[in-house]
Amino acid sequence: MRHLTIVILSILSIHFSYSQINEVGFFVGGSNFIGDVGATDYISPNQLAFGGIYKWNRSKRHSYRASVIFSELKGMDTKSDDPRRIQRGYDFSSNIMEISLGIELTFLDFDLHSGQKIATPYLYTGISTAKHDNHYFLNGVQTPENTSSWAYGIPMVLGFKASFIDNIIIGIEVGARYTFSDALDGSLPNNQSRQQYRLGNINNNDWYMFSGLTLTYTFGENPCYCPGN
Repeated sequence: MRHLTIVILSILSIHFSYSQINEVGFFVGGSNFIGDVGATDYISPNQLAFGGIYKWNRSKRHSYRASVIFSELKGMDTKSDDPRRIQRGYDFSSNIMEISLGIELTFLDFDLHSGQKIATPYLYTGISTAKHDNHYFLNGVQTPENTSSWAYGIPMVLGFKASFIDNIIIGIEVGARYTFSDALDGSLPNNQSRQQYRLGNINNNDWYMFSGLTLTYTFGENPCYCPGN
């Protein structure tokens, strides 16, 4: 019975230690928008994006992740390859705040307590929501509605991360956000009385991209496999 108790306590100790392996840091990079106004290049950052990231490394192969990122989405028809958009000449800008929760999966084991330099590609997905100001186009001019909305979406991120110095992890990633909204660029007015100002393809929702660097600090107790501990 005593040996069984020791084994159970050892398992709980290991689990508890792993559950405290945390990462906290920041993201900095750029954003670009893909919708009914502006260019449609998928990776073409044109505005600063920055924010904070937290990860709970649940195992060597997956982490739960949360982030808050701020940016300004900007689109200019004159930057497009579409002659019709160039001729139209619309442009917009909208400040956003994105909150995202999800899971990060690594291609290789990423053991933060191995004591060795480690690196791996990774994928991240989950759910996101971005707060943005509502506006529409009146005679070709961006016109605010003085309201804001939340655009829910799905983040699809591909990245590469590596241990850097001591407890510092550095990464680079490119992430698309598919949203369930067509209103981020003002092509779909929020006010129902202004639906006559709707423009673009009503069957395509908006996308936006974040591309940049992550820098996180990892902390938490090392797991101990000592017999009888």
